[in-house]
Amino acid sequence: MAQKTTVHGHTVAYEENAAEGIRHLRDDLDAIETRVYFDQAHSKGSAEFEDDEDRQFTLIYQNGSYVMVRR
Repeated sequence: MAQKTTVHGHTVAYEENAAEGIRHLRDDLDAIETRVYFDQAHSKGSAEFEDDEDRQFTLIYQNGSYVMVRR
């Protein structure tokens, strides 16, 4: 079941397998760095990134909501 959390002021839904992507955006990057991903997802529909362990994630913006998925 999808969980929801807030990352630098944005509500994001995610499944358990994407929790490390949430942690990376929330804890490893500052708000300015994270904003780049949210802005890209909002304008282009998605933003891909990887964390420090090379795990790959996609932040998706659809129907007014953000969703994090692991690739």
